[in-house]
Amino acid sequence: QVQLAESGGGLVRPGGSLKLSCEASGSIFSIDAMGWYRQAPGKQRELVAVVTSSAGTNFADFVKGRVAISRDDAWNTVVLQIDSLKPEDTAVYYCYTKARTSWKGTGSDYWGQGTQVTVSS
Repeated sequence: QVQLAESGGGLVRPGGSLKLSCEASGSIFSIDAMGWYRQAPGKQRELVAVVTSSAGTNFADFVKGRVAISRDDAWNTVVLQIDSLKPEDTAVYYCYTKARTSWKGTGSDYWGQGTQVTVSS
């Protein structure tokens, strides 16, 4: 199994920045992708940003130009920074990874428990 430990989040004023970190641990053979999704009340979970094993990135349109995502060399930690936060960024942010626990088969999706981000004055 793979576990994801999230940190960061909380209350942020409009126009501020936040940094979310996520560390993967467990029986990891390889990681294909790692990143963040979010879910606002009454809405579906949506992609924020993901980085792949080939260092490719995928950003949602609503954060383009104000987001950065990075991973460490050991490829078990990913950090998301979002600037110029807006009240509509308020949501529970979930760490995500597509990882393999052995050389056989394809990767599986794993999720963190989520961390609340509230953007309000």
